[in-house]
Amino acid sequence: MASLDDVTDFVSVRDLSVDAVIGVHAWERDVEQTLLVSVDMVPETTDVRKAAASDDLADALDYSAVAETIAAVLRDGKFRLIETAAERIAWRLLADFPLSWLRLELRKPIASAPEAASATPSPAVPDAASVSAASAPGEAPRGTCAGRHA
Repeated sequence: MASLDDVTDFVSVRDLSVDAVIGVHAWERDVEQTLLVSVDMVPETTDVRKAAASDDLADALDYSAVAETIAAVLRDGKFRLIETAAERIAWRLLADFPLSWLRLELRKPIASAPEAASATPSPAVPDAASVSAASAPGEAPRGTCAGRHA
């Protein structure tokens, strides 16, 4: 018989839109560009049943606070590379929230071209430059990782 005991619960934020200064070209340093962030997170408890039972934010991973943290890192960073921005976001989330694992994708749509270049260790995303990082606490954010943890 199937059981939820062996399932890892993920909390996700998808396609968070953040306007921030990012880029290496001189013109990019003077304008804000829209970045899209998606993150999958596994809370340290790896079980969201307590939050589901209580219906109390105090028992849950506050994804609004996660979104605010991501936006603050991007806005304050004024990064040149999306790789740097992705790493800083991953480190900050792991430091500020009780997470045992995360997978982050940061995309920078390129408005001046119908298609975009890709800056990611995984297969190219045809409409955006992107970087993915997956990490556990105490580890450096690293390349794309997908799947479930048991």
